[in-house]
Amino acid sequence: MTNLGEHRRWIAGLLRGRGSLIAQLVLLIGLLSIPALGLAQETSSASAAVAYRDLPQLGGSRNLVWIVAQIHLLFAGFVLGVPIFAWVCEVIGVRTGDPRYDKLAKEFTKLLTAAYSTTALFGAILLFALIAFYPRFMGVLSDVFYASYLAYAALFLLETVTLYLYWYGWDSMQDRKGLHLTLGFLLNALGFFLMMIANGWATFQNSPVVLPENLTGWERAWAGINNPTFWPLNIHRVIGNVVLGGFICGAYAGIRYLSATTAEERVHYDWMGYVGNFIGVFGLLPLPFAGYWLTMEIYRYNQQMGITLMGGFLSWLFIIQAVLIGVLFLGSNYYFWLGLAYRTEGAERHKKIILLMLIVLLLCFGVWMTPHSLVASLQEARAIGGTHHPVLSVLGVMSAKMTAVNLMILISFASFLLYWRANKVETVSWAKGARVAQVGMIVLGALYLLWSGVYGYFVPAVVRVYVLSVSQVLVVLAVLILVTVISILSMRNARESGVLRWGRIPPRASYALVLNALMVILLMSLMGYARSSSRVHWHIYGLLEDTSPYAFSPALGEASAVMASCAFIFCLIVSFIFWVASLPSEKASGFEKAEPASAVVAGELTAR
Repeated sequence: MTNLGEHRRWIAGLLRGRGSLIAQLVLLIGLLSIPALGLAQETSSASAAVAYRDLPQLGGSRNLVWIVAQIHLLFAGFVLGVPIFAWVCEVIGVRTGDPRYDKLAKEFTKLLTAAYSTTALFGAILLFALIAFYPRFMGVLSDVFYASYLAYAALFLLETVTLYLYWYGWDSMQDRKGLHLTLGFLLNALGFFLMMIANGWATFQNSPVVLPENLTGWERAWAGINNPTFWPLNIHRVIGNVVLGGFICGAYAGIRYLSATTAEERVHYDWMGYVGNFIGVFGLLPLPFAGYWLTMEIYRYNQQMGITLMGGFLSWLFIIQAVLIGVLFLGSNYYFWLGLAYRTEGAERHKKIILLMLIVLLLCFGVWMTPHSLVASLQEARAIGGTHHPVLSVLGVMSAKMTAVNLMILISFASFLLYWRANKVETVSWAKGARVAQVGMIVLGALYLLWSGVYGYFVPAVVRVYVLSVSQVLVVLAVLILVTVISILSMRNARESGVLRWGRIPPRASYALVLNALMVILLMSLMGYARSSSRVHWHIYGLLEDTSPYAFSPALGEASAVMASCAFIFCLIVSFIFWVASLPSEKASGFEKAEPASAVVAGELTAR
C-alpha cells in the first residue's frame, strides 16, 4: 500500500506540474506497458478463468477491436511513411540548396506531428480493448512476447523524444543541418524497429513457430518474432507505408491547392501535390512484388491457408482489390497526363502515346478484375455450361493477372518518364542511343511479359509460381532500374526546352489526388482483413483456437461495411488534421519568405 500511495502521489505531481510533454509521455508508456506486462506474470489458471468478454451494444467485441485496430494501423502507416520522404526531401534540399525542399519537408513533418498523438491514442484504446475482451489470447501472446514489450516501450519513448526534437528544432538547427538530418535518420530507424516488433506479433498469429521450453524471455520473443512471414510483411508494410504517406500528403496538397487564394500558394501546392503523387507512385510500382512474396511465404508455411486466401471465399476480395488498384493506377497516370497537358510546353506531341497507354491500361484493368469462377444461380450456371465462363475464365487465373499488373507497372513508369523529360533536351553525344535503348528495354520487357503469361498456361503450377512469375518480377525490376540509370546519366546537364508552369493545373487534378488517397486507404483496410481472415477460426494458427461466439469469418458484405466504416472514420480524422495543419502559426506562413517555384508563372497568374 505504501508503494501504491507513492506511485499515486508521483502521478499526481506530474499532472499538477507544468505538464511537460516528456513527463506525460513517460506516464503514457508506463500505463500502456504495465497491464501488458502484468498479463505475462499472471498464472495460466487466472487467464483461463475468463477467455472472452463481449460488448453487444456496439455490435460485438470483435467489430470494436477490428475497427480500432484498423484505424490504428492506418495512422501507424502514415506516421511511419511520412518521415521517410520528409527526410529524403530535406536531404535533397541540403544537397541542391533549393529552399522549396526544406519547406516541403517541414510541411510534411507538421502533418506528422498532428497524426502522431492520434496514432498513440488508438494504440492505447486497442491495447485496453484486447485486454478487456480477449484476456486469454493476450495472456498467451504475452507469455511469448513479454520481453519485446519492454523494447517496444523504450523505442516508443526514444522515437517520441526524437520526433519532437526533429520538429521543434527545425528552425534553430538551420545552421546545423548535419545534426538535424541525423535526428531525421534516427527517427526513421526507430520507427522501422517499432514496426518490426509489432509485425512480429501480427505474423506470429498467422505463422507461429515451435518454441523450446529452455529459451530465455528475450530468446523466446525473438524466436516468435522471426517467423516465416515476418520479413515479407516488413518489406510489404514499409513500401505500403510510403505509398499511403505519399498519397495522403498529395491529397493534402490538392485540398490546399483548391482553397489557395494567391499565385504563390497555387504554385507551391501544385508542386507539393506532384511530389506527393510521385512518391506514392514510386512506392506503388514495387508494392505488388512485395505482396506476391508475402503470399508465396503463406503458401509455403501452410498450403491450406494459402488456398483459403487465394482460392477460397476470400478470393473474391482480390477482385475488389483489382478494382481499387486499377483505379489507383489510372488516377496516378491521369495526374501525370494532366501535368503534361497543363504544365509543360510542347506536350501535344505526346497525345497519341498517352491514348495508346490509356487503351493498354484499360485492357490490363479488365483482365485483372476478371474472376475465374462466377457467382451464379443454378439456371445461370446451366446456361453458360458451369460456373466458369467458356471464354473469359482463362483471364481469371494468376498467369494472366500477373502479366496484366506488370504491364500496368511498366506503363505507369513510362508515363513518369514522359513527364520527367517532356521539357528537357539531352546535351550528351549519345542521347539518341540512350532513347533507343530505353524504348527497346521497355518494349522487350513487355513482350517477355506477354510470352511468359501465355506460356504459363502450358506448364505445371509450381513452374508458373516459382519460375515464370518470379522471372516476370525480375525482368520488370531490371527494366525499371536500368532505364532509370540511363535516364539520370543522359539527362545530366540537359537544357530546358520550355518552362514548367506550376499552378496552372485544373481542379480535377486535385480531385485525382484525393481519389488516390482514398483508394490506398480502402486497399489497406481490405488486405488487412484478408490476411487476418486467412487464419479462419484460429487466434494463433494451429495453436490457439477461437472459441468465442465470433469464431467465423464474416460475410463479404458485412466485412465491406466494416472496412468502409474504418476508411470513413480515418478520413474524418485526417480531414481534421489537415484543418489543424492549415491553421496559421504565430510566425508568418512562409510564403512571403520562400522563393516561388517560378517567378514567371506567378507573374502570369497575377496578371490573369
